[in-house]
Amino acid sequence: MTLASHVPPNDRRSILRTALSVGAATGAYGLSFGALAVTQGHLNPWQAQLLSLLLFSGASQFAIVGIVGAGGSAAAAMTSTLLLGLRNGLYGLRLSAVVHPRGWRKAFNAHVTIDESTAVTLANSDEVAPDRDRSAYAFWSTGLSVFILWNIATAIGALAARHIGDPRQFGLDAAIPCGFAALILPRLRSFNDWLLSGLAAVIAVGVSPWVRPGVPVLIVAAATLIIAVFNTRRQPPSPLGDGKPS
Repeated sequence: MTLASHVPPNDRRSILRTALSVGAATGAYGLSFGALAVTQGHLNPWQAQLLSLLLFSGASQFAIVGIVGAGGSAAAAMTSTLLLGLRNGLYGLRLSAVVHPRGWRKAFNAHVTIDESTAVTLANSDEVAPDRDRSAYAFWSTGLSVFILWNIATAIGALAARHIGDPRQFGLDAAIPCGFAALILPRLRSFNDWLLSGLAAVIAVGVSPWVRPGVPVLIVAAATLIIAVFNTRRQPPSPLGDGKPS
């Protein structure tokens, strides 16, 4: 019995629509990457395609292209890629409670644990009464959609780079931030959620000009973790006690 058979048809259709829309938006960004990799990163189309297949992390891929294109060293490119990729490890920790791959799927599960698959999975996960089948279906649907469409778009962008010109003039570089914001905004349900997200944005923008690519993400993650722990400790104990029999 497949995973989809455990998810109601209406839920499957809704999740698939979201997954395909996210994949399409990401694909537009992949078109931009393929073109930039060839025109500014001095890669050939095969090298650009291998980056998308094997690395599959948009921010890390753009960091490599930017550093190599500016004449930077391979060590600098690898360091920036590592820093940017660390956030996916944090996503994996969060998703481990709702996605439980086995065997060979573990490797591919890690490969498609990205911003988009994490956001759609959490948007379809009820923290009070989690439906693991629904969450896992959202994860795999989004991860596969983004992986396939990102790589197709990379190939098109790389092969047509000379005809596209500078893809940033079409606004393709804004596709992913806009799509990710659309996924995150519905989850900001309280004043504290908005306050914390606003503080994270201010910190990220404030430190970005002064640190390596990838470091702002780690700084924001550390800051929000500290605030979350502090708020948890400040919460008063439940008037009902700890639920244990006396």
